[in-house]
Amino acid sequence: MLDKKNKINKEERAVLVGVVHKDQREEEVMEYLAELAFLAETAGAVTVKKFIQKLPHPDSRTYVGKGKLQEIATYVQNKDIDLLIFDDELSGAQIGNIEKEVNVKTIDRSDLILDIFARRAKTAQAKAQVELAQYQYILPRLRGMWKHLERLGGGIGTRGPGETEIETDRRIVRDKISLLRKRLLEIDKQAFTQRKDRGEFIRVALVGYTNVGKSTIMNLLSKSDVLAENKLFATLDTTTRKIVYETTPFLLSDTVGFIRKLPHHLVESFKSTLDEVREADILLHVVDISHPAYEDQLGVVNKTLQEMGVQEKPTITIFNKMDLYIKHTFDEWLNEETKEQILNDMKARWQEQTGGNAIFISALERMHIDELRKVILDKVRELYRIRYPYKTEFFY
Repeated sequence: MLDKKNKINKEERAVLVGVVHKDQREEEVMEYLAELAFLAETAGAVTVKKFIQKLPHPDSRTYVGKGKLQEIATYVQNKDIDLLIFDDELSGAQIGNIEKEVNVKTIDRSDLILDIFARRAKTAQAKAQVELAQYQYILPRLRGMWKHLERLGGGIGTRGPGETEIETDRRIVRDKISLLRKRLLEIDKQAFTQRKDRGEFIRVALVGYTNVGKSTIMNLLSKSDVLAENKLFATLDTTTRKIVYETTPFLLSDTVGFIRKLPHHLVESFKSTLDEVREADILLHVVDISHPAYEDQLGVVNKTLQEMGVQEKPTITIFNKMDLYIKHTFDEWLNEETKEQILNDMKARWQEQTGGNAIFISALERMHIDELRKVILDKVRELYRIRYPYKTEFFY
């Protein structure tokens, strides 16, 4: 779907826009925009400026107010900006109205995430899943988007359907959605058969917010070479490895990361990927404890797991990046005894909240990795004893 001539040849200069609703704090929206800037960087753009406006509710025509939009337009025209990114979903009409006023390419958070997924998709399954999500995103925006897409010269937000098919109408888009769903149904059947063929092994799945270190932990635990980099959504396709600890075998899967405001079309499209989570026996919930909003990220993942109906599965919460947490939390002058007390209090709090199923590691520094292996092994053996009480080869 990606036209080669539309690939980014230079870093796009982006302006981010957020709205503080009546039930939000400005600090919270700034945090969302910081994450949006990271998403933009992952897609190949550099954030030049962020605009925020306090409104009881978004403007139905242009999302932000008329005065704020004029302020943004003036800045964009004077600073050679290529891209305007809104932190919330826009309608096709809103995109058209904003572009008419600002005269620069405009996308929203969902469009940006879809763009990243389009770039990262490698397998036929991932490509079909992203394509389906893109068409589902475009369908309700057709009337407002075609003029918007017709004059774009490529770059972020233009990968996938629409860039060369401006005349596409709703019927054609619906036909493509139907075909993609059928294709994914066949892929899902094949994936289900593959999962079924894995036999009686206990299955463990890594879950967590995007960019918390799941793939790095996967590599450490399985000695594999899963892509791990400091970008959002480095992993789209589920990777599964057979692991044997002290003669006890189990399957470990790395899954796509969650994020705030993840487009629901993506959640629907990536159903087969998320099935790895639904069908797992044990979840390893990885948390980047060094992130300023790690508790919010943990909450986002827990809410998503609850929506998937898997919150009752045995879960080990892995607080990763403890080295960075210690570096960011403590001043040099603080004595070791006080540091130790603060750390112990923090760990005790999370042990209580997770029912004693928390462990604190640094995957990068290999801190407490042997302890993590032992915790996983104990949990896996416990499940084997319950499921196969007479098969002692699993236990020792």
